[in-house]
Amino acid sequence: MPWYDVDIEIIDIQGTGKCNAEHKIGDNFEGIDDQRKICSAAYHTLYPYIVALRSGGSFPWEDNPDEVTLCCPDYKNPVVFKLTRKSTQ
Repeated sequence: MPWYDVDIEIIDIQGTGKCNAEHKIGDNFEGIDDQRKICSAAYHTLYPYIVALRSGGSFPWEDNPDEVTLCCPDYKNPVVFKLTRKSTQ
């Protein structure tokens, strides 16, 4: 079974536009080493989606089978993340 890498990008911060973990729009995280740089509450939310993309899964509500967009659990200032499966080629 192929195992893909997943890139994580912050594409928006709603509410006040400020993240308490100091994430900024445009921040990118790649691979296992960068996961430690993501707020732990956000990573807890992202993790099941990362695993699905890494193992070849997709989400029927997304137009692109290699991407999923979701928010962290901060209800006042949700950080919007885009996860993208990288091609193995």
